[in-house]
Amino acid sequence: MKIKTNNANSPVWQDVYSHSSLPGELEPLEEIAGNLWWVWNHEGSQLFAKLDKKLWESTEGNPVLLLRSLSVNRMVEIIDDKDLMAEIAYVHSLFKNYINTAPDPAKPSVAYFSMEYGLTNVLKIYSGGLGVLAGDYLKEASDSRIDLVGVGFLYRYGYFTQSLSLEGQQIANYEAQNFSALPLKQVKNATGEPVTLDIPFPGRTVYAHIWKVSVGRISLYLMDTDIPQNSEWDRSITHQLYGGDWENRMKQEYMLGIGGILMLNKLGIKKQVYHCNEGHAALINAQRLVDYIQNDGLSFNEALEVVRASGLYTVHTPVPAGHDYFEEGLIGRYMGEFPAKMGISWQDFIDMGRENPGSSERFSMSVFALNTCQEANGVSLLHGKVSKRMFAPIWKGYFPEELHVTHVTNGVHMPTWAAREWKRFFAEHFDRDFINDQSNKTYWEAIQNVPDEEIWNIRKTLKKKLVDYIKVQFRDNWLKNQGDPSQVVSILEKINPNALLIGFGRRFATYKRAHLLFTDLERLAKIVNNERYPIQFIYTGKAHPADGGGQGLIKHIIEISRRPEFLGKIIFLENYDMRLARRLISGVDVWLNTPTRPLEASGTSGEKAEMNGVLNFSVLDGWWYEGYCEGAGWALTDRRTYENQQYQDQLDAVTIYHTLENEIIPLYYARNSKGLSPEWVQYIKNSISQIAPNYTMKRMLDDYIGHIYDKLATRSAHLKENNFAKAKEIAAWKEEVVEHWDSFEVESFITDKEWASNQSLVGKDYIYQVVINRNDLKGMLGVDMVVCWDNPETNNLVLKAVHPFKLKKEEGSRLFFELETASSEAGIHKVGFRVYPVNPELPHRMDFAYVRWITVQ
Repeated sequence: MKIKTNNANSPVWQDVYSHSSLPGELEPLEEIAGNLWWVWNHEGSQLFAKLDKKLWESTEGNPVLLLRSLSVNRMVEIIDDKDLMAEIAYVHSLFKNYINTAPDPAKPSVAYFSMEYGLTNVLKIYSGGLGVLAGDYLKEASDSRIDLVGVGFLYRYGYFTQSLSLEGQQIANYEAQNFSALPLKQVKNATGEPVTLDIPFPGRTVYAHIWKVSVGRISLYLMDTDIPQNSEWDRSITHQLYGGDWENRMKQEYMLGIGGILMLNKLGIKKQVYHCNEGHAALINAQRLVDYIQNDGLSFNEALEVVRASGLYTVHTPVPAGHDYFEEGLIGRYMGEFPAKMGISWQDFIDMGRENPGSSERFSMSVFALNTCQEANGVSLLHGKVSKRMFAPIWKGYFPEELHVTHVTNGVHMPTWAAREWKRFFAEHFDRDFINDQSNKTYWEAIQNVPDEEIWNIRKTLKKKLVDYIKVQFRDNWLKNQGDPSQVVSILEKINPNALLIGFGRRFATYKRAHLLFTDLERLAKIVNNERYPIQFIYTGKAHPADGGGQGLIKHIIEISRRPEFLGKIIFLENYDMRLARRLISGVDVWLNTPTRPLEASGTSGEKAEMNGVLNFSVLDGWWYEGYCEGAGWALTDRRTYENQQYQDQLDAVTIYHTLENEIIPLYYARNSKGLSPEWVQYIKNSISQIAPNYTMKRMLDDYIGHIYDKLATRSAHLKENNFAKAKEIAAWKEEVVEHWDSFEVESFITDKEWASNQSLVGKDYIYQVVINRNDLKGMLGVDMVVCWDNPETNNLVLKAVHPFKLKKEEGSRLFFELETASSEAGIHKVGFRVYPVNPELPHRMDFAYVRWITVQ
């Protein structure tokens, strides 16, 4: 037998991750890196950059990865550097003093639930504005010493990373996150084993590990189902943000709601207020109901009183189509066991998610949230009004204007989004207490006394930083995507920090109208090719992978940007994330926003620009509807001229061109002998002093506390006192009213004969008297006169006034009401009278929206 001299099987490789272990002297760095405090405290991020600038850049600003990648030689150098070690000690002391400050006991404690959190580009658990708002919210809660806990998901792949093909087509890349290299910690038990959460799913149990992100003083707990105990079918629940089909969305929302509450129970965390950031989290109230019924022995109606009293639903969507609706069969598959746990029927449960109970409508998470939360709010003044109209069908006895749905206008976390140069400016020129009292306009007004040159120089510095960032970060990608290296070089050379830079960055949904600027390319070409007044537009944004229209817009803009007349004048930057956003909103001169009104619920990118002396040019929609001030930015009218959207787009495009040509460009280039535009700087001063104070996250959180949280915490505690005595009392009263609602009758209605014949004189007082016999109904009643008029344009009734009757006396089961009022306007009005149940313990009428309209003839 011939001996073989070569015999080997295939190699068996294992990935072994080697990383540095910090010596004791550098352990404070690990403590700082493990808390996101460094994200908005520049002392922290600056310190990490000094450790190894190249590593800091290559790790995309991830301090955990940076520390694990430090060479032994570099660690020795750091320890030997006395100045650097002194800085480490100083920053660590700042961090510890901050962290060790206790929560403010005067402020309600909050559990906050959101599908996404935009805290830092390092932690990819966000897609856009909703997540960034939630991240800013946690940061400000930390700064404001709120006892708050956040609940969400740790996504393995998160939202996609965007790249572009040679043709300009968006490519969605899902890149797995290495959790061990992120600023978070796995929650473990006393023996060092990972805590495992058991969530009962239909026919099986889904398991989740729990991770904790420290956001300053706040804890954010994230669930992770991508673990071996689960099937492949269930491991994917926390793979992608907003990924998969409707069943996967159902699983995610079930996990966030049911799993989120079970997780807090397992961790022993109870709070006074439970806040749903969008309808995705609505099912928290299903599990909370079950907990009160099973653990505290309450009936369903009693438990609902307690759950509602501590619940808030924040809606971010301005159109019904934007809400999550699920077919009854799908809801039944996941929630089918809950009615029995609650002691109600399936019909009762499914109707809690329908505008019209008893119908065959799909189950709406938003309707369920509204039916199980005492309070609800939109995210801007205009959006609050839109939300009232959108949700009006739920409470059919009332007009939109009467609903309890309110608004808290979104804000942004100033320490995160204001550039370092501006934060230094604020520290130097504003009051020492400014950071703790950001809503105080008198502090911001100090900018009016600052020399123009100082402000102009800050803006020049930030513009140069943006241009340098673009040239460094995007050069390689452009070489790959453009195909022609000479064209890339030409683009890079044409990016001009001295030009007027206008930025547009947002999700590429069609209603955002990113195409508007490109309506008249000939006119646009004249604007951007004026050598005397150079102007450049920088676009960025992602389209949802399933949104073909949004992706088509991106491709269209890229194609235009490659035309000779627009090369280097229209620039599209790929992969819009928090890093790019920070550069863009601080580095451009004007922030452009062109949504179709009223489809922008709030929008916060323009608010971030405000914190950096960047002027807004936007449609009067969302936050800009209430934020715009003349002489501090520019606005497209909120009035609609054409019903045809194409015609309206053309008109709005003409307005944009006209405003650029006749207002914005001349103002920017109205230079004096010092090379700056005093008029432009005055706009910046006005913008920062008059607009910025109203749109900080500090103001937003103060509004939530003062207008909603305090109210919920107080009433919730009241209902829980003495073994839920008040909750039981209210539930019993409601049950009695429901049982006997049809028993009361109107015995008499007396008024002036003139009015009775459908005639009334303007200015003349009329007296109306109503006698109601409650019969078997024991509760108190109220009566309203409701005055409306027909709007011929919308064919809807418009509420003019509501006049409540006064209860004059009570005799047995009879109630005697009287109203004296006069008509203030001539014309044809519709007048109706409605009866409703009265209980001073109710937070508002929508809490128990029983109404009977009565005939008075």
